[in-house]
Parts: sequence; structure tokens; C-alpha cells
Amino acid sequence: MDLRTGRAFWPINNGLMHTYPPLGQDEQADVLVIGAGITGALCADELTRAGLDVVMLDTRDAAFGSTSASTALLQYEIDTNLVDLIPLIGQRDAERAYQLCRDSIDAVQKLVGELPDDCGFRERGSLYYASSRKDARMLQQEYQARRAAGLDVELLEAADVKKKFGISAPAALFSRDGAEVDPYRLAQHLLQRAQGRGARIHDRTRVTRLDEDRRGFTAHTDRGFRVRSRWVLVAAGYEAEQFLGKRLAQLKNSYALATEPVDAPLWPTGCLIWETARPYLYVRTTADGRVIVGGEDDDFHSPARRERALNGKARRLEKKLKKVLPHLPLETAFAWAGTFGETKDGLAFIGPKYGNSRLLFALGYGGNGITYSVQAARMLTAQIQGRPDPDMRIFRLDR
Repeated sequence: MDLRTGRAFWPINNGLMHTYPPLGQDEQADVLVIGAGITGALCADELTRAGLDVVMLDTRDAAFGSTSASTALLQYEIDTNLVDLIPLIGQRDAERAYQLCRDSIDAVQKLVGELPDDCGFRERGSLYYASSRKDARMLQQEYQARRAAGLDVELLEAADVKKKFGISAPAALFSRDGAEVDPYRLAQHLLQRAQGRGARIHDRTRVTRLDEDRRGFTAHTDRGFRVRSRWVLVAAGYEAEQFLGKRLAQLKNSYALATEPVDAPLWPTGCLIWETARPYLYVRTTADGRVIVGGEDDDFHSPARRERALNGKARRLEKKLKKVLPHLPLETAFAWAGTFGETKDGLAFIGPKYGNSRLLFALGYGGNGITYSVQAARMLTAQIQGRPDPDMRIFRLDR
């Protein structure tokens, strides 16, 4: 199924960076990674760094699914506010989930420092503004919860939000721990590095059946060839349901647009901007002065229905962006939509299918897909090496 609609900015901006052949023979490996988007690329990079032999398969061209539709705001803030997450999973685990996402931003910065270029990585603050006066009161509670968790955050009153950022809002939280990146470029560079370490990467190859025996797994493909492996790591987003046998997330569409480069000063610090309303508007910049805005999320029904909605959703995003940042002369250059999974608690699903199963999942659902995937790569590599990570309990599949 098509995961995106329209003209996504990242593949057009980068061009076709690398190509990978379909599976043309039977293969054998320590780990089969299913999914060659940003999540699979992060996992393959970590697995090969640990010396494991890896084969990767993807149904479509590598990094051309949800990755190319991502707006790639790197935030430690989870879609579920900390004050709402604490009653769901307990204070210790809720605070730890936020801290892990914060650590992931530093990990991405370290990663891009090792790659051929910076992949558009920029350190940015994150401005989370109240969409209503009621939400302003909630932000006061959120501020206290984050401070108690050791997170660096500042509470701003309406006058400060207007003075510092030019945005009219009754209150806001400003966090210095945030960043932005080019997700397609990052995925492609990581895939190339994994390939350089011996990983065999094959796209346009769909796994049709997965058989398990005492020695591991046999993955059957639509190309007629098979892959034998001791472990399987599924990094295929909601398409992983084929291997789960159940649905873990609600399918949503998110819509986005990128403007032409703006020949005018943008807002101070170029920080990430998002709001308390649900679904929320979210805004970032690019290295060449474009503004990317996303939101208008709705329930997924079909790719055709998502495509029909795109033009109207793009117009609404334009209006909302002009309301938030009325001083900017903005002209839309690209508009697209992508389908993603949303969990009830806003957390990813990371870990084995059950108990000590060697069928592992890295499902970075929601708005924190990349930061979750950084942690998934670390945790699942440790799991394969026989060093289970205690943090993985927060994201277990049976919660």
C-alpha cells in the first residue's frame, strides 16, 4: 500500500541518492531486518556496528515510505503530555520515556558527526504553545512535571511568547533540547554505512511468509527467494501487523507542506513550534530557509481518500501557518501526506513478540518516530547480544 501522497520534499531535494537491488538469491544472516526506512536503517547501523551479519528487505524503494513523508522534528516531548502519561504508566517510567527521547537527540547529533555530511541536522529549541487559556493552566502543571523529571524547560507568559517569538498565545513552554534533520538523507547514509560493513540490502522485495523453527526463521519473498536468519527484526511501521497478527496502533494521516525559501528573517532561534491542541500544528525550518508545517491529522481510510483530501488540507495548513506567523511571506512549494500509527499512550512498541521470542519489533509510532527508533536500535541490538535492557519494559508489546 502507498504510505504517502503528493510531492514529499526530501526525496525531491536529495534526488535518488542510492539504489539497491531486489533479492536475487537465497541468503543467510544473523539478523533479517524487515523495513529499510529510517527505523530499519538505524537498527542495521547499530547491528553491523556490533559485528552482526545483516540482511535487509523492503517492499518499496529504501527510505521511500513513511521516512520520506516525515517532517523530522526531533523532540523529547512525547505526543502524550508528561502529566497525562504519569497516570497511565507510573511516574518513574513516564519520566524515563521522556529522558530517553532527550538522549536520542544527542545520539543523532553524534551519528551525523560520523557521516559524510550533517544530514541537515540543526540543534533547535522547541516552543510548545497553549492553544487556549485552559491549556495554559495545563502547561503550568506540565512545567512542574518536567522540572521534577530533570528536564530543562522554561515557562513563558503571553507577553514573553509574543516578544520572543512573535506568536500570540496565552502561555508556552520552551525547551532547549530539540533538533531537526533530513530523515531521507540520514537513512540513506546509514544504509550505506551498514552496507559497507557487509549488510546486504534489497528493496522492492516483499516478505510473504515467515516460518520459525528451532534454528531460527525462514522468510519467503515474492521474488521466490528465501532468507534464513537466527533473528528477525521488524521495522516496517504499521505494516508489521502482518507478523504480529494484531493491530497495536490506530492508523492516521498527517498532512504537510514545505514553502519556497523565505527571503526574510524567520522567528528567533528557528525553533520547532507546536501547539497543545489535538491534532496539533507543528512547524520547523530547513537549512535553505524553507518553512515546513504539518498537521490536520485525520483517520486513515484509504490512499485514494487521503489523496482527495490533500489539497484542502494544504490550504488549511497555509491559513493556520499565516495565523501563527503573519509576518512571514510564505509560498507553498511542496505538499504531501503520510500514514502513520498512533498508540493510546503515545509510546513506541519495542521488543520481542512475546517472552524470549527472537522475533523483534521496532515500531516508532507517533510523532517521536526517529527518537524512539534510536532507542530501539540500541535496545534490540543489546537483546540479540544477550544483554536485555531494563528500559525496554516501558515499550513492551504486551503492555
